Amino acid sequence: MKNFQRTINSEGSISGFGLHTGKKSTLIFKPAVINHGIKFQRIDLEGSPTIDADADNVVAVERGTTLSQNNANISTVEHLLAAIVGLQIDNILIQTDGEEIPILDGSSIEFIRCLEKCELKTQDAARNYIEISEKISFNDEDDNVEISIYPHNDYRITCMVDYNSNVLGSQHFTLNKISNFKKDISEARTFCFLHEIEELYNKNLIKGGDLNNAIVIVDKLIGDKKLEEISSLFGKDNIKINKEGILNNVKLKYQNEPARHKLLDIVGDLALVGRPIKGHVIAARPGHKSNIEFAKILKKHLRKRNINAPKYDPNQKPVYDINDVKKIMKHRYPFLFVDKITYLDDSEVVGIKNVSNNEPYFNGHFPGNPIMPGVLQVEALAQVGGILVMNSIKDPEKHIPYLAGIEKFRFRKMVRPGDTLVMRLRFLTPIKRGIAKMKAEAFVGSELVGDGDMTATISRIE
Repeated sequence: MKNFQRTINSEGSISGFGLHTGKKSTLIFKPAVINHGIKFQRIDLEGSPTIDADADNVVAVERGTTLSQNNANISTVEHLLAAIVGLQIDNILIQTDGEEIPILDGSSIEFIRCLEKCELKTQDAARNYIEISEKISFNDEDDNVEISIYPHNDYRITCMVDYNSNVLGSQHFTLNKISNFKKDISEARTFCFLHEIEELYNKNLIKGGDLNNAIVIVDKLIGDKKLEEISSLFGKDNIKINKEGILNNVKLKYQNEPARHKLLDIVGDLALVGRPIKGHVIAARPGHKSNIEFAKILKKHLRKRNINAPKYDPNQKPVYDINDVKKIMKHRYPFLFVDKITYLDDSEVVGIKNVSNNEPYFNGHFPGNPIMPGVLQVEALAQVGGILVMNSIKDPEKHIPYLAGIEKFRFRKMVRPGDTLVMRLRFLTPIKRGIAKMKAEAFVGSELVGDGDMTATISRIE
C-alpha cells in the first residue's frame, strides 16, 4: 500500500448522464492539500457549497449512495469513490454542475482513466490509516446481510452474493490488495433484473439508463407485450429474450461480474469512513444500506480507538533480533533500549523494549516505586526511529542519525518493570536534506503510554 498521502498533479474533467436523474453533468477533478480528504463541490448552486465524503452525510441508499451537507446533495457517488480509493488518492476536490455523478458505462474504469491522465502526486505527509486490530462485525437479519472486518496488513475484500437466481447462482470474488483494484474490479458494471426495470422507472429511477450502462439479468421470462413496453422506455427496438440469462444488450466481462461489482460498491461506500483501511472485509449479500451501516460502525470504532496499538506476538520471528540490532546501532549497555524490531517498511517501524527490574536506573528512580524515566522512553523511541531512518537511506553504514528535537510529547501512563514497551514510529514527511520527521508512539499492551513528534538529523561518518 502507498504509505504517503496522494493527490492528483493537474486538473481533469469528465461528463455524462446520471443513471437515475437522466441529467447531464460535468465533473472537474482538482488537486487538494494534505489532509483535505475527498470533497464534492456543487458549483451550480449559490455559494458553491461543499459536501464531505463522510458516512455521517449519507441521506439515501436506494440503488445508490446520496450525500447531503450545507443544503446540497450529490448522489450515486459510489463508483467514483471506488476509483479514487482504488488509485489510493487521499486528497481531491470534485467540482460538479449537477446533483448526480455520471453513470458512464456503469463501472469505475472511465473515472480511473480520467484520474490517471491527471497523474498522481505523492505528498509530504504520511497516510493516516484505520488499522483493524480485532474483528468488527455487522449483521442485518432482515436482509440476510453479514459484513465483518479482520486484522490485515493491506486492504483486502471478499464479497459473496446469492440472489436465489438460477442465472446468477452464488458468486464470490476476493480483491487481495487494493493496488489490484484497476485490474480486477474497476471494469465490473452495475446490474439489475429485467423484472425490476419497470418498477425502478416508475419510482423516477434509472431515467439515465440506456441498457448500455448496466447488465440486465433475465431470470423470469416476460411476454412480448411487456418486452415492447420496456423497449419503448429505453428507445430500443432490438431487445430479444431467447432464454433465461443475460439480456442481449451486453456481454459479461467476467463470469462473476455481479459479485465483482458488489465488491466495487463496497470499496466506494467504505471510502466514506474517511481514512484508508488496513483490514480484510468479508461481506455476504451486501448492499448500499448495509455498506453504509458498516462504514458508520467503523467510524464509531475509530472514534473510540483513534489510536491502534501494534499487535505484538512474542512467538513471531522478528525482522531484527538483538544481534541484528547491535549491527545497526552504535549504542551498547546500559544505553541500548531496543531488544528487537518486529515490523519495518519504507515509512514505519515497530520495536520492542522488555522492561526488566534489573535496569540500573530503577535503583534511583524510584526506590520502592520503580518507574521508567520519561527521558529514557524518548531515547528508546529515538533508537527505534534511528533504525527506520537507516533503513531509508543509501549507505547507512556511512551515516548516523541523531535526535534533534521533540515536539508535543506527552507521557500518558507510567511504565514499570515487567512491562513490554511496544514502540511505533512513522515518517511524517519524506527525508529531505538529511532531516527526518516522525510520529512516535509507545504502548504497553493496547494502551498508549507516550506519544509525540520527533526530528532526527542524519550525519555522515567521517
